[in-house]
Amino acid sequence: MNRSRFEAYLDKVFKFRALVRSLPEGRKHPQHSIEKVVDALFLGAVCQFPSLLEVQQQCRDGVLSKRIGPISDNTIGYALEFQESEPFFDLGCEVAKRLKRNGVLNSKWSKGLLVAGVDGIELFSSFSRCCDQCMERKVEKNVRKQPVEMIQYYHRVSVVAVVSSQMPVPLGIRFQKAGETEVACSQALLQDLTKKLGRRFIDVLVADALYLQRPFVEEIERLGLEWAITLKENQPELLAEAERLVGGAMQVVGNSESHSLQLGYAPETYWPVAGRSVRTVKAVRAQKTNQIVIEKENGKRVKRKRQIITEATNYYASSIDVGPSTPAFINQLGRKRWRMDSELFQTLTTDCHAKRPWVHQSTALVIITMVRVIAYTLAMVYYTRQVCSHARRAAPTFKHFAHLLAGWIHRSRMDSS
Repeated sequence: MNRSRFEAYLDKVFKFRALVRSLPEGRKHPQHSIEKVVDALFLGAVCQFPSLLEVQQQCRDGVLSKRIGPISDNTIGYALEFQESEPFFDLGCEVAKRLKRNGVLNSKWSKGLLVAGVDGIELFSSFSRCCDQCMERKVEKNVRKQPVEMIQYYHRVSVVAVVSSQMPVPLGIRFQKAGETEVACSQALLQDLTKKLGRRFIDVLVADALYLQRPFVEEIERLGLEWAITLKENQPELLAEAERLVGGAMQVVGNSESHSLQLGYAPETYWPVAGRSVRTVKAVRAQKTNQIVIEKENGKRVKRKRQIITEATNYYASSIDVGPSTPAFINQLGRKRWRMDSELFQTLTTDCHAKRPWVHQSTALVIITMVRVIAYTLAMVYYTRQVCSHARRAAPTFKHFAHLLAGWIHRSRMDSS
């Protein structure tokens, strides 16, 4: 079988074809095998098709017609509804293991540590469509210019991703259940990942201020993880104590014409809620930027450049001690957490259409989301390590790369399944 260069890479490096073939079949007499269903779903995701109807059309007479052949969107949703989600979670973990063995997760700045971020994101919401796993909330909506309180159905997922590598690499996702908080969902996800990947797969966990809670911190320390979490007003006593200890002891650690960085460090800051001491860092960053302003001069509108200085102050609490470089390292860890929003979630939602539900059936929805995240991960790894690193000129964007990849797949032969 003549495979596209992308699929040949996956087979050579990850044995991805064998992993898909090993997925158990949940139906007794399927017309289309689970392998063919997952192939259609996976390739549709890496080509960044916006909907399952688009996947159906491309399989019928588009770029997937030679590779997959005709298969309907209803068939894909129906087939996945009879599957278990755990094998697909295991598939993502197996991909993560092979990424680690191949050195994709390594980095120079993190002192040999694997740094992962945890965060939650809302995927989609609706006032009419719902499934067994939907959460509910009351939302005020204008109907005929009158405010009406309506029930909105929505889904949220917790994501754990390595943020110390060249690109953020998702390790796993978990759908938040009704009545469950984001922190509890993320805690359960970390427990599942530890069972599947091992205790030493993540060394340091970074998170937003929402996660700076005693039960969560105690649990991740029980899992053997160091941590660095943003400190905000949700822990007022710890924030006040950190400000008291480090507020007047700031040191300039970075200074240039465009920006400056000052850090304050308190190695022992008492946290009353947890009854223990933690390390805290205060970071004050000043950035000089040029702003275009329009002014009136002699009755005409004139554009002028004006230099402004924006200042941002952040606090971090942490359990990490790496010697004299601890304050700078904790600040760097805190800033890396933003890669979850600025790179991972941004790309998933804009390029990969993650906020558009391909189906709205409970089990099928979970599996499709897992496969789409795996597809993003493998496509991004190939794009970064095989396309961008070998580009003689400016590399194509990730979205343009998806169009190129669709052309490669179109030239491959019909699947034998």
